[in-house]
Amino acid sequence: MSEISRRDEMSLSGAALRGAPWKAAVVGGGATAAIAWVFSGFDDMAWALGLGINLFALIAAIGAIAKPDVSDRVTRQARMWSLKHPWKFALLPAGISAVLDYPVQLVLDGEGVFGAAWGALWHGALVYLIAAVMTFVMQGRARSSQ
Repeated sequence: MSEISRRDEMSLSGAALRGAPWKAAVVGGGATAAIAWVFSGFDDMAWALGLGINLFALIAAIGAIAKPDVSDRVTRQARMWSLKHPWKFALLPAGISAVLDYPVQLVLDGEGVFGAAWGALWHGALVYLIAAVMTFVMQGRARSSQ
């Protein structure tokens, strides 16, 4: 099989995420943010929203590949590719997390442009690591559905 470009890899990741459980991701991320904010004593909203955004991206990523044999042919093939290339697939959820987290860090945390970028990148890296490891663990689903 020939190598594919980074653009094609992102397209495959996006196609796999097309079937993600978005409602569950929004509810899970939102509920986590609300609970974290309450438990922080209503002090650290930036941290709570960042945690909710990270969980949103993780639920979407893991939910997208949880059932690789369900959906249309293109989405199934993209999910199978994602399960076979977990480290490449995890780049898109990590990027989504970092992009959504940057304005939260910038506005609510008051760290400045570079501090907010640094915080968002660290959160994206954490999502990348967790999503890739979880996808790697779920590779058995790719073998069993072939």
